[in-house]
Parts: sequence; structure tokens; C-alpha cells
Amino acid sequence: MTLPYERYNAIKYTEDFLLSLCDPKKTPRVPRHIRERAYALLRHYPGGYNLDVIATKCPDVLETPTPIDDLSILMHDYGEKKRVRNNGVS
Repeated sequence: MTLPYERYNAIKYTEDFLLSLCDPKKTPRVPRHIRERAYALLRHYPGGYNLDVIATKCPDVLETPTPIDDLSILMHDYGEKKRVRNNGVS
């Protein structure tokens, strides 16, 4: 059985892995198409803040060591709605 904090860590470590694939200094001799794919996957990958929001809203799915407060979540959600509205995305 996978625990919520293990899921959180798996997502975070996957991000770290993809970032290292994008950096030729950290991972030399990786084919260009692999680097491009890793970069493409990172475009919409949830960052640390997004993971914290998910963990706070769905603690049975993800668990973070430092939960964020409700005001930060509300401000984030408001900003996202405003961004979507301004970009004409529905």
C-alpha cells in the first residue's frame, strides 16, 4: 500500500529526475530527443506549491510535511481563475 507522503515524494523525485535529464552537465550523453521529452513533460508538471495545495485539499491522496494555510490556497485559486479568465481559456 502506498502512503500519501510516499506519493508526494514520488512526484517530487520525478520532477528532480526530469530536471536532471534536461541538464547536460548532470546527465551527459543523454540523447537529444530524451532531453526534449523531459522538458516537454515539465511544462505542465505540478511544482512544489501545486503539490502543497493538492496535499492540503486532498490529504488522503498526498501528504506534505508542511501544510499550507487556507488563505494561501484561496489566493492561489483566485489567481488561477483570474489568469484563465484573462487568457480566454474556459
